Amino acid sequence: METSLTIAEVAERTGLTAYTLRYYERIGLIAAVPRAPGGQRRYARADMDWLAFLLRLRETGMPIQGMQAFARLRSQGDASVGERREMLEQHLAEVQAKVAALQQSMQALSLKIDHYRAVENGSKKLEQPKQPGRRPPLSGKAPEGKTSDDEHTSTRWP
Repeated sequence: METSLTIAEVAERTGLTAYTLRYYERIGLIAAVPRAPGGQRRYARADMDWLAFLLRLRETGMPIQGMQAFARLRSQGDASVGERREMLEQHLAEVQAKVAALQQSMQALSLKIDHYRAVENGSKKLEQPKQPGRRPPLSGKAPEGKTSDDEHTSTRWP
């Protein structure tokens, strides 16, 4: 990689706009970027590594305020390593909870798709795995006045 990159090159490599890169610098997510003699920003490899980490935090749903707090701690050096670790552990727990919720939603969607396939195929009995806390499957035929999925896809919400 080159020793320094222009803002346009960084934007292209990261998928961020030049405006976003300037904004990140203005709000303290990125330390002041060194400038070339003509005043253009010149990003180093360390800047790119930090941007990659910021993008990972953003991708996992960390709010800007959290990213700013992390950046402030980072600027304190090794004295803040414990606080940064705790912050990342808390964020990881939040991400894991979101993943678990998404997995439950995926399971509900899969069950709904299976139900629709059974209805389309004219199946008399829906084949669903038995799961604790769930109602047994009903026939593929909907009672009068109901759609075929009114009673087949309600789930217990935690």
